[in-house]
Order: sequence, then structure tokens, then C-alpha cells
Amino acid sequence: SLILGTSITISSNHWIMAWAGLEINTLAILPLIAQSHHPRAIEAATKYFLTQAAASTLMLFSSMTNAWYTGQWDIAQLTHPTSCLVLTSAIAMKLGLVPFHFWFPEVLQGSPLTTGLLLSTIMKFPPMTLFYMTSHSLNPTLLTCMAVSSAALGGWMGLNQTQIRKILAFSSIAHLGWMTIIIAYNPKLTLLNFYLYILMTAATFLTLNTIKATKLSTLMTTWTKAPSLNAMLLLTLLSLAGLPPLTGFIPKWLIIQELTKQNMAPMATMISLLSLLGLFFYLRLAYCATITLPPHTTNHMKQWHINKPTNTSIAILTTVSTLLLPI
Repeated sequence: SLILGTSITISSNHWIMAWAGLEINTLAILPLIAQSHHPRAIEAATKYFLTQAAASTLMLFSSMTNAWYTGQWDIAQLTHPTSCLVLTSAIAMKLGLVPFHFWFPEVLQGSPLTTGLLLSTIMKFPPMTLFYMTSHSLNPTLLTCMAVSSAALGGWMGLNQTQIRKILAFSSIAHLGWMTIIIAYNPKLTLLNFYLYILMTAATFLTLNTIKATKLSTLMTTWTKAPSLNAMLLLTLLSLAGLPPLTGFIPKWLIIQELTKQNMAPMATMISLLSLLGLFFYLRLAYCATITLPPHTTNHMKQWHINKPTNTSIAILTTVSTLLLPI
């Protein structure tokens, strides 16, 4: 159902089809979030359902307003200003952009790591395509404000977290800020940023799933389980932070270049400085994962080495998410 809903939305031209795909998607992910029957998981599923239902309704409302005024149900021809505004807020709710970001860390915290991976990659794909298709008619000033505030809040709120899934949720919000700031000027860069973000996030989530780490204190003792994988986790996290010469630097570099071409150098400076906040908590994750090796003072049991070989997909994803730019 997830694959069906996603493909319906990304291949549709008619607003109703896009809406139907989004609804199928929402309903299909709910059992995956709530499968552990833990109260927090149920709470996460409820929050997810409420926000996504509201967002879908808003999207339907904006397309209906547009059809009422222009007689057009075509996604690419959204022209009425009110429906553009409503659609921007609906997509922001779907993706978790500031000011509609509050549900995302909570939902990610309540769901298991694999579902968290689905939520932060696949589930952002359909709204992202709608964003891409309507980007030429949306209001650039509004998008820029939302983007800068997303980068700021994603950075600031991630600083104080100890739960890895929440840190990754805030990192996702900050990355969405980078994608949104450029979509009105060069949507292809948004897509590039999105694909590379998916690669790096997938590598991170799958690594954490292999070593079964969900908070910083457990991450400190897991290096004995898969030492080489942990060493690569350091590079993947720095790539997510966007340090050259790793993959995550490509989109940042191109986006800053495009923004300066558009005479938005102050915005480029601002969003670059705000991404330093993100760098701080990625560095803390990397530090806990890789650099806190013995001898140190805390007493703990040594964990057993994982005797299965590392999954091929993790190996490929990690390699790609660190080495694309050097290659």
C-alpha cells in the first residue's frame, strides 16, 4: 500500500488522484508506527494520523478553491493566490516544515528505527513531488521565511536532545529548510538535495538499526559490536552535516551558489550559519559513536561483536553517502 500510494501521488496530474495517494500512504504507515503496542507508539500513530489528515484536507481544500476559480484540476496549473497559500501550509504540514514541525520528532521517537527510516524518507517523497510540480506558482518570500526558520529551529531544538531518533528528526527539519529555500528558484536542486538526504539518512538509520542504538548513552558502548561500521557512521554523520569533501556538501554548495546568483547572499549566509547548529549535534553523535573509546572512566559491560557480516545495502549506502563528491 505504501508503494501504491506513493506511486499514485507522484504519477498523477489531477489533484484528486494526488490526494487519494496521500491518504493511502497515511493509512498504510499507521500500523507500522503502532505495531509495538507501546503507549508511546500508539500516541505517535494518533499524532501522525491527525496531522496528516488535516494536511490532506487542506490540500483538497486548496485544489478545490483553485478549481472553483479557474476550472483547472491540473496540478501544474495552480494559479489562484489563496489556494497557493493554503497548499504551501498543507505541504509544510505533510513534510514537517516550521511552523508545522511539532508532530515530527514525537512521531519519530515513538516508532521503531525501520519505520523511522520510512517516515523520514519515503513518506516525504509524495509531498515533495507536489511541491516540485507547483513550485513555480508559490510565494518565494513565504518559502524563504519558512526555510530559514526551519533551519534555525531544526538546529536549535536538536542541540538539547539525547534520543537519537529525535536528533535525526530535527536534522530532517533543518534539511527541509535547505530544500525549501531554493525550490522557487531552481527546483532541480531541491530534488538533488532530497535524494542525497535520503541516501545519507538511510545509511544512518540502517547502521543504528544494526547496532541497536536508540539513545546517546547506549551509542557510547556499542562500538565493540561492529567497529568498522561505527567508524563509517562517523563519516556518514559528518556528511549529513554537510562537510566537504563528503557527499552532503554537494547540495549545500550548489544551493549557496544559486542563492548568490539570485541576489540572496544575506539569506545564503544566514542559512549557512544556521547549519552550524546542526553540525554541533552531528559532531556530538559522532563523538559518542566513535571517539569515546576506552580507556575511559565509566564502568560498563563490553558488548559482544556482531558475528553476521554487514548488510550489503548498508555498505553501498554508506559508501555512496560519503564518497560521491570525491569521486
